[in-house]
Amino acid sequence: MRDFLRKKGVEPSFQRYIIDALSYMALGLFSSLIIGLIIQTAGIQLHISWLESVGTTAMGLMGPAIGVAVAYGLKAPRLVLFAAVISGAAGAELGGPAGAFAAALISTEFGKLVSEETKIDIIVTPFVTILTGVGAATFIGPGIQTGMGQFGQLVMWATEQQPFLMGILVAVLMGLALTAPISSAAIAIMLGLEGIAAGAAAVGCAAQMVGFAVSSYRENKWSGIVALGIGTSMLQIANVVKNPWILLPPTMTAAILGPLSTVVFQMENSKEGAGMGTSGFVGQIMAFNTMGFTAEVALMVVLLHIAGPAVISILLSEYLRNRGVIQFGDMKINQS
Repeated sequence: MRDFLRKKGVEPSFQRYIIDALSYMALGLFSSLIIGLIIQTAGIQLHISWLESVGTTAMGLMGPAIGVAVAYGLKAPRLVLFAAVISGAAGAELGGPAGAFAAALISTEFGKLVSEETKIDIIVTPFVTILTGVGAATFIGPGIQTGMGQFGQLVMWATEQQPFLMGILVAVLMGLALTAPISSAAIAIMLGLEGIAAGAAAVGCAAQMVGFAVSSYRENKWSGIVALGIGTSMLQIANVVKNPWILLPPTMTAAILGPLSTVVFQMENSKEGAGMGTSGFVGQIMAFNTMGFTAEVALMVVLLHIAGPAVISILLSEYLRNRGVIQFGDMKINQS
């Protein structure tokens, strides 16, 4: 059985199902829900109804996008990949983003088991993939959505009750999730984070990205500013493993700015922007979309998402460099 599963590419593990699959789910989310919301927002602000319609359409196709993204990430054969579109759609309809993820993951693995095992593969493989996907969506999708939603509500309620402490926790944990090989964007969307909890999450993620980008400027120059500050701080994960001290400046920055976001500025965001940080400036666009396109919001964004993380992180990292804890080259990234 173990050899058969290995031959079929079915390898159950935390790495494969949580880290890898969630990362690809995030790509599906970005290619549908998040980019759709950006386009829709642009259409509304520019009074272009066609753009607004395009954005609405893209957002509505979140489920299929998650389905095919997860299947692709799990290296599904062609028929499984195509059929997973339906699994994702059913999962999203019955269980939201988390339901789409679960339905796509389960149906992909079952589809891989039967792929090319019969002479009527063109019927059997999509049949099994769709049946298991819709079945998973029907029986576990609603439960997953309810559980994730309730946990997200708990986080948001706790943040409102204890904004200082939760501002630190949410900003630090979501920021660490962004730098780690886990999708903070997928987590935020599945939890449905909104309000000041989402605002703290966005600040924490921005602290990691901008913090690493600025702290590592002497090693990575302007290409690093772009790759880390607009791309993802996940590029530093190999360096973090080698020298965990380099994670301290952006993490402390998140701990400092998180409560400022929740207590002083009461900055809000949406579930789509909460886990994105400054990646593609989605977190900032969603902050404007949530709080309004005003000069006051622009000042908050600059202070908490860009200037604050840059200044605090560079001060902390320089202190650690002077102490000899961080050496030149410790934050050099491979951009090939």
